[in-house]
Amino acid sequence: MLFLIFLFISVSSPAAGCTFDEDTDPGLCEYRQGQEDDFDWQLIRTYNWPHPTPDLLRGSFMMVNSSQHYGGQRAQLLLLPLSENDTHCIQFSYFLYSRDGHSPGDLQVFIRVNNGPKGSAVWNISGAQGRQWHQVELAVSTFWPSEYQVIFEATVSEERQGYIALDDIMLLNYPCYKVAHFSRLGDVEVNAGQNASFQCVATGKTSESEPFLLERRNGIVLGSPLLSRLSHKRLMATFQVEAERGEQDLYRCVTLSQRGAAVSNFGELIVRVPPTPIAPPQLLRAGPTYLIIQLNTNSIVGDGPVIRREIQYRASQSTWLETHGVGSLTYKVWHLEPDTEYHISVLLTRPGDGGTGAPGPPLISRTKCAEPMRALRGLTATEIQPRQLSLQWEPLGYNLTRCHTYTLSLCYRYSMPTGGSGGNNATVRECLSVEGNTSHFTLRDLPPFRSVHVRLALSNPEGKKESREVTFQTEEDSNPGGIASESLTFTPLDDMIFLKWEEPVEPNGLITQYEISYQSIESSDPGINVPGPRRTVSKLRNETYHMFSGLHPGTTYLVSVRARTTKGFGQTALTEITTNISAPVFDYEDIPSPLSESESTITVLLRPALGRGAPVSAYQVVVVEEDGSRQKKRRELGSSDCFPTPNSHSEAQAKRAPHYYTAELAPSSLPEATPFTVGDNHTYNGYWNSPLDPTKNYLIYFQATSNFRGVRAKDFFDQHNSTIKTHLFLHQKLFQIVSTANGNLPSMLGRDRDLFRDSTFRKMTLLTSRSPHTLVFPDDQRSSVNESSSLLGGSPHRHCRRKSSPYHTGQLHPAVRVADLLQHINQMKTAEGYGFKQEYEVRKIWVKMHSLLADPSSDYVNANYIDVSQALQDMIYDFWRMVWQENCFSIVMLTKLVEVGRMKCCKYWPDDTEMYGDIKITLLKTETLAEYTVRTFAMERRGYPAKHEVCQFHFTSWPEHGVPYHATGLLAFLRRVKASTPPDAGPVVVHCSMGAGRTGCYIVLDVMLDMAECEGVVDIYNCVKTLCSRRINMIQTEEQYVFIHDAILEACLCGETAIPVSEFSLTYKELLKVDSQSNTSQLREEFQTLNSVTPHLDVEECSISLMPRNREKNRSMDVLPPDRSLAFLVTTEGESSNYINAALADSFLQPAAIVVTPHPLPGTTTDFWRLVYDYGCTSIVMLNQLNQSNSPCLQYWPEPGLQQFGPMTVELLSRTADDDVIIRLFRVQNITRLQEGQLVVRHFQFLRWSPYRDIPDSKKAFLSLLAQVHNWQRECGEGRTVVHCLNGGGRSGTFSACTMLLEMIRHHSIVDVFFAAKTLRNSKPNMVETMYLFLSLSLISTDNSREM
Repeated sequence: MLFLIFLFISVSSPAAGCTFDEDTDPGLCEYRQGQEDDFDWQLIRTYNWPHPTPDLLRGSFMMVNSSQHYGGQRAQLLLLPLSENDTHCIQFSYFLYSRDGHSPGDLQVFIRVNNGPKGSAVWNISGAQGRQWHQVELAVSTFWPSEYQVIFEATVSEERQGYIALDDIMLLNYPCYKVAHFSRLGDVEVNAGQNASFQCVATGKTSESEPFLLERRNGIVLGSPLLSRLSHKRLMATFQVEAERGEQDLYRCVTLSQRGAAVSNFGELIVRVPPTPIAPPQLLRAGPTYLIIQLNTNSIVGDGPVIRREIQYRASQSTWLETHGVGSLTYKVWHLEPDTEYHISVLLTRPGDGGTGAPGPPLISRTKCAEPMRALRGLTATEIQPRQLSLQWEPLGYNLTRCHTYTLSLCYRYSMPTGGSGGNNATVRECLSVEGNTSHFTLRDLPPFRSVHVRLALSNPEGKKESREVTFQTEEDSNPGGIASESLTFTPLDDMIFLKWEEPVEPNGLITQYEISYQSIESSDPGINVPGPRRTVSKLRNETYHMFSGLHPGTTYLVSVRARTTKGFGQTALTEITTNISAPVFDYEDIPSPLSESESTITVLLRPALGRGAPVSAYQVVVVEEDGSRQKKRRELGSSDCFPTPNSHSEAQAKRAPHYYTAELAPSSLPEATPFTVGDNHTYNGYWNSPLDPTKNYLIYFQATSNFRGVRAKDFFDQHNSTIKTHLFLHQKLFQIVSTANGNLPSMLGRDRDLFRDSTFRKMTLLTSRSPHTLVFPDDQRSSVNESSSLLGGSPHRHCRRKSSPYHTGQLHPAVRVADLLQHINQMKTAEGYGFKQEYEVRKIWVKMHSLLADPSSDYVNANYIDVSQALQDMIYDFWRMVWQENCFSIVMLTKLVEVGRMKCCKYWPDDTEMYGDIKITLLKTETLAEYTVRTFAMERRGYPAKHEVCQFHFTSWPEHGVPYHATGLLAFLRRVKASTPPDAGPVVVHCSMGAGRTGCYIVLDVMLDMAECEGVVDIYNCVKTLCSRRINMIQTEEQYVFIHDAILEACLCGETAIPVSEFSLTYKELLKVDSQSNTSQLREEFQTLNSVTPHLDVEECSISLMPRNREKNRSMDVLPPDRSLAFLVTTEGESSNYINAALADSFLQPAAIVVTPHPLPGTTTDFWRLVYDYGCTSIVMLNQLNQSNSPCLQYWPEPGLQQFGPMTVELLSRTADDDVIIRLFRVQNITRLQEGQLVVRHFQFLRWSPYRDIPDSKKAFLSLLAQVHNWQRECGEGRTVVHCLNGGGRSGTFSACTMLLEMIRHHSIVDVFFAAKTLRNSKPNMVETMYLFLSLSLISTDNSREM
């Protein structure tokens, strides 16, 4: 039977409790018997017993008689639950006694909290303790709202003897004295897998020898704490508890001794599970060396909050892991290997040690292939045979291919003669695929002794790298083949033959010489002995032509040509060539006089002519009537005219012809000198020799004719016939003999004339052009060319005024179609046998032979350029006199006054007004642009009422030696000159320092661009050849010759892209329209053209950026400025280099007005401020956000106050901000150069361009930024602008291009987006990186044009 007693103790009384006496107030002492034990405690009052036992002491108490129960049985006594926000001290007395000393059992005390499990005993005693009462204290720490309950439990021993008793259970109102009490035990939160640290602090009577325990709520007790004494009354016991995943339990501190026990409140152990994402990250974009991902951390497994995000990645085939912290929900994983599969997982971390969860599910993605690192090297021949080459090269590796999918091609070419008469070679080209894992290959079936040009092409899906061509020579095989008969070409004259041939189609070795033999075999001149002796001539291997001289006219020669190598002679090529007959020769030593005269006759002495190459077939006496109506001029000695039309006297009168045959004499009638009377009224071979009118004047001619094979010669190159006539000129007493050939004789090509024969100005030459402004042709015909089809950048409203080429187009160098120009130039640049170098050298040879074989029809019709050398001081008056006389409007100047410290041209124009002789020159206005300057002058001359306006176009971007790096500026300059020159103006004056080189380049460009537009072809070779025949060194170097080709190609590819502001909106809409067939728009095609003409940087062009000491100054090795555009630092700082990753770029109005650079790195902040100061930059435009990516974008300016960066001090003066831009004003000073003063810089931080967006968030905000920067720059004057974004590329290029477009709109009312982007890319190719940036430029230009 269980007996329940409730014990209530008031905490407000000084001392309250249960004494179990009869007079105890039941309301103050309540307890109950346990329900889950074996028996109940007994309330004993020994003073009421009639026979008390001597084993017990007198009194009232609760008792267990062990002898009445079995061993192991238990009895529990439960006090009333108590609560207090403090430590309670419970005092009680116990009695354990057995008469014979046996153990009556155990007495244990439990403290149960919040009706939970009773847990482990906080205090216990066992065994006989003597026949007396012992007092014990319990220090119980509890805090509201928790409550606790004290449980006394007696357990009977196996001996079953003696007594266990409790008495005087008291709740004291003061701290325990015998035992310590615990401070409040706090909750402990840890992450799974970590050790939780519970700190039990005991205050009072403490000893290190007494045990300290940590009790778990379920009763498990942990010992072995780390003890540390905090003071003489305070001792701390630290327990380490290993926290398991998902565990959550309560722990409390316990210390016990004979004097009692101390119990703390329960502290909660909270075990958190570190978070793990549920989903893998998402791939946004992949590149060769990067992957842009989105973390996908909205759904997690585990506990938050998430205080840190990291990505962990590794290559699929590697165990090496890398972990990066992530500051945003998107991240760009840098420095990856191309074409490599990566596992990317997200790590999430919550507070506390061990708070990082397991990696989430991985994203498995592969980077794109990168362009091959470089071309293959080490291409050599291991064996060379006549018809095969064994080649080897360096082994391939991933470090070269940068992609696991790649192809290796071995391309080779060699030239083979076509065997035709044109002397052209056919190039055999072939590319063979080679297995990627091999480094050797054998080329077979090659021709013997040929130069074989071999290159290796390594390509993958992202690009291609081709090695430089290596030339190998196959060995000689046998005797050379024969020279093709059809390759023999010749030009016969009367006593000379010019012969050309081509190398054998199969030389089979090195041609060492040519052997030419010739022999006369037939002649129309009976005085020539045939056959004649055979003669032999040897020619060097590079001389494939020969001029035979000292030949007989009208004679046929048998000519043979054969080639020789070290192996011997080849087969002989034979041909027969007949020389032309020559004009008959008269035997007149001087001008003959008439023998006699009458009123109607004149008698002269006719001498027979000597036939040359053919006998004289007939003589004609020709009479030309000279009267005032005809105003016929006398023919001078040497005239090339004759009288081929046989008019009789009556026919001449009927036709009103100026001449008539008065007699035709057979050669037999003139065996020797014989007198002949003109006007003797006789008939000679059908022609009436009519009497002369004594009132008229007559011109009398005597001509001899030779015929060969009955055909009159009309073609200079016809070898079968030739008609030669000799003229006798007679006028009264004057009798002149003229000997000339019938038809047009060869004449020197060109009709140059000296200007100002009475002056000292001699270095001027009239040159011709195809310019439509001034060129007039004999037939005055114009070709019908669609005005809207202009592609070359001239005026869109002009006519092409020529149908055919103005100069001779050779068979060896025919004109090239514009559509084939790109292929032609690429072939010439890569050719080894016949490329630009060889063509340039051949051109110089042909200029020397030009006078011999030129066609007179190839001459220019009129002069459109005046090529002038540098104007010297004493020639200025002559210069302006020439401009006045020739009515010149445009002067093109292609040199600066001083270059490389040397004067190149004197300043021949005034700054205001100046007199040069009788000519007054007044400067009206000056327009300065980035690459050229336009000056407008007024010319007045004493004695002339009219004024003459002249424009000087001064191109300032051409170097003294070499050529411009790109043709963009020069082409724009040329378009400006053409558009500004009136159609009725005189020739354009062009000059540089020497009147050659640059001047020739400019003229050829102008001529060829007109030719390309009017005829669809260009003929650069023959144009250059013609110019050089007019003036030596018009094209001075091969480099200039190649530049002309590249410039014309750029003009043809790019076309005219400038649009008037008034037409821009409508034109822009047309550009955006998508063609239904090609599925593309004109704007997209224009952007693709921009990409195709953007220069590709080689490693050599970025050598300074790639120097080891400069590498860490580059934010990205993928975006480097070329050496030619670098902005070098001037301010020194210790041993720091003068390099910074910054490029100078032109605006539309000023050269190097913009400095483009990436956001400064922590190690380049000082260099950035050095750059700002050294280049006088008054504006800084920042287009990226701080820390917008994983690459550090730190704040590089002080805010607030002043900060020193190396030798530079930067002070913030003011700051204003709105939603779009933050504007700061800084004062920058160099402490090492204080004498140079301070620089005031305005910093524009643009806020409306989000990360990973190609265009600004707000077009209106961007336009406002442009306007603010423009207004500040205009206020500052000549200062530069520093523009930076993250990498110094796309965004910076967009801002710079927009700045150029605004200047175009304000000054010229045009918009040329293509020109702006192309100009910037010439300085740094990564400017305006995407189609969207190109589109944004057009959009912004649209808005600007509307505003204008």
